Amino acid sequence: QVQLVESGGGLVQAGGSLKLSCAASGSTFRIATMGWYRQAPGKERELVATIRRGGGSNYADSVKGRFTISRDNAKITIYLQMDSLKPEDTAVYYCKMSTNTNIDFWGQGTQVTVSS
Repeated sequence: QVQLVESGGGLVQAGGSLKLSCAASGSTFRIATMGWYRQAPGKERELVATIRRGGGSNYADSVKGRFTISRDNAKITIYLQMDSLKPEDTAVYYCKMSTNTNIDFWGQGTQVTVSS
């Protein structure tokens, strides 16, 4: 099993920045891919960004150039630096880590609210 703990959400004005963190514990040697997803009220959960343990990242078009995903393999922690935030970025942000056998583990979610 893998346990994920997220932190860093909050309220920010449009144009501001926030940095999310997600720390993993447990059977972390199984983790291959890590990422952030978000779910706004009334909408489906969507991918924000992913990063592989060996390198390489992927971003949703809506956040390219504004968000940066990074990882600390030693701490088994991933980060999401969010700059130039927009009201449409308001959502609950979830961390997900997946094993190389496609078993997924989710964090509890952290609220990000961007005011206009």
